[in-house]
Amino acid sequence: MRRRLLVGIVVLVSGVLMMAAGAAGWEMYRRFGDESLLTAAVSRSEAEARILATLEDMRKTGKIQFGVPESDGRRLRVLAEAIGARNVVEIGTSTGYSGLWLCLGTLPTDGRVTTFEIDPKRAATAREVFRSAGVDNRITVVLGDAHKTLGTVKGPIDLVFIDADKEGYGDYLNQLLPLLRPGGLILAHNVERAPEFIQRVAADPQLDTVLLTQGSGLSATLKKR
Repeated sequence: MRRRLLVGIVVLVSGVLMMAAGAAGWEMYRRFGDESLLTAAVSRSEAEARILATLEDMRKTGKIQFGVPESDGRRLRVLAEAIGARNVVEIGTSTGYSGLWLCLGTLPTDGRVTTFEIDPKRAATAREVFRSAGVDNRITVVLGDAHKTLGTVKGPIDLVFIDADKEGYGDYLNQLLPLLRPGGLILAHNVERAPEFIQRVAADPQLDTVLLTQGSGLSATLKKR
């Protein structure tokens, strides 16, 4: 009922505004004022609100383990949405905090996140968190050693986020870079503890890397077009 009422209000207000704008306005309303589009926008808004509420609950209840800072979580969301990511791969689910931020970034494209976690307890907590956020149909948790299970990933990938064993960053890069689309991003956390990874991406002519944050060390690597 709330959704229908909200959609109705948006349609009514949009119609009034378009009437005031004249014939050109009515043509715009005819083309873009379709109720299905407005309904989809409302649905995304509700989904976003539920995810944000779950993130806040995780913070308050202490469910965040080995998670990124909120500031980096927001960066993950912004970058995923900015490149129109539909297929996202995360290595190091932990309890699902960063996965939710990535999921937020894929809402406009109705995209999906595949996340890999080696610890069964953390994976179980993440699945519970994703159900609470209403995104368990958008995020697939793969339990096991990602070095061995990444072979299940299908390309093209739009965005990769790595936050796992630092000595393994190079292997993750080797496995996923061929599947990353041109214009795609590899985001890596705590890169100050993964110097070999930084040297690798810095030396590769097909890549361009910048450090987004100090301290937690979030890097962004672009696969050039």
